Amino acid sequence: STFLKDGMVEDWDLFEKVLDYTYSRHVKSEPQLHPVLMSEASWNARTKREKLTEIMFEKYGVPAFFLVKNAVLAAFANGRSTGIVVDSGASQTSAVPVHDGYVLTQAVVKSPLAGDFVTMQCKQFLEEQGIDIIPTYMLAGKEAVKEGEPAKWTKKNSLPEVTKSWHNYMAKEVIQDFQSSVLQVLDSPYDKETVENMPTVHYEFPNGYNQDFGSERFLIPESLFDPSTIKSAPGQTMMGVAQVVTTSVGMCDIDIRPSLYGSVTITGGNTLLQGFTERLNRDLSAK
Repeated sequence: STFLKDGMVEDWDLFEKVLDYTYSRHVKSEPQLHPVLMSEASWNARTKREKLTEIMFEKYGVPAFFLVKNAVLAAFANGRSTGIVVDSGASQTSAVPVHDGYVLTQAVVKSPLAGDFVTMQCKQFLEEQGIDIIPTYMLAGKEAVKEGEPAKWTKKNSLPEVTKSWHNYMAKEVIQDFQSSVLQVLDSPYDKETVENMPTVHYEFPNGYNQDFGSERFLIPESLFDPSTIKSAPGQTMMGVAQVVTTSVGMCDIDIRPSLYGSVTITGGNTLLQGFTERLNRDLSAK
């Protein structure tokens, strides 16, 4: 489990344990010797900022502490003080306008369509196809099999007892490797006929099962840009990535909109999907 919820610290006890581990195993120095800069979600609540500041000064005794909104850091890292920061991570996709180094909080727009949602769709697809997700820690060995044939693998003897959450984490790693290797975002809206002529991708799972993946590798990530393609969720009420950006810019002063559109910064692990940046660029250019 994570100590974060909606990008903000929810479980303070767990958060402090992570800080203790960081100081003891990685910093390997007394907290009192080093000033600390931390990033925070652009929508972080004032009460949480105060609590975090209190912990850093009262418990760890840091000499100085500074909180910076992560959108500002992303913009500065790209040499920009003004622009719109599109952050698509695990739990959500957000568009945050930054003007002269300050976040325009009234225009922050978020969507739950992000990396975890894509992973969930991949999991559902693999289950529908009857493909078993076997984490690598369970494997003692495997045999080469032909494409589409059942896997031939042997389970490790005397496997240690593991928690359900750790097993799920390892299984999720397999799905995420499939996600990063196979999925691709089309550079234009999904069209079944076009996709059928696109090249397939061959993928082998840790247990040796392998096959080619065709149209589904484009359809799954399409939901990020066109939520109406989602089968099992109320996609009509959700916003695609480009709509999140245009809605955010539309909530800003009309005079600064050109400078925001002229400097779009893309960050977050989910944006590493093949074709993500090109599709967003195309969708924004078309609006």
